[in-house]
Amino acid sequence: MSRQRSLEAILSSEYVTIGELVRITETRYSTLKYYTEEGMIPFEQEEEKLTRRYKRDITIKQIERIKKLKKFGLSIDELKKELKENPNEL
Repeated sequence: MSRQRSLEAILSSEYVTIGELVRITETRYSTLKYYTEEGMIPFEQEEEKLTRRYKRDITIKQIERIKKLKKFGLSIDELKKELKENPNEL
């Protein structure tokens, strides 16, 4: 089992893991995994079995945007449509 990086190290890193996103966005792991699988938050993965890496700044802004849109009562399909139609509105 690997040792967790400090919050300071995470916040200064360009890339983070999904577990680190859980810590810094206070979003459930299962929620972030679902958003990833639905294509709502982008990630990089060098090979099939390697850890998914998320660009910290962009991903945090995207998660905040999703949370804000959810407060308006948008369904998952509506959220995905909004994110696709306005990808740069972070």
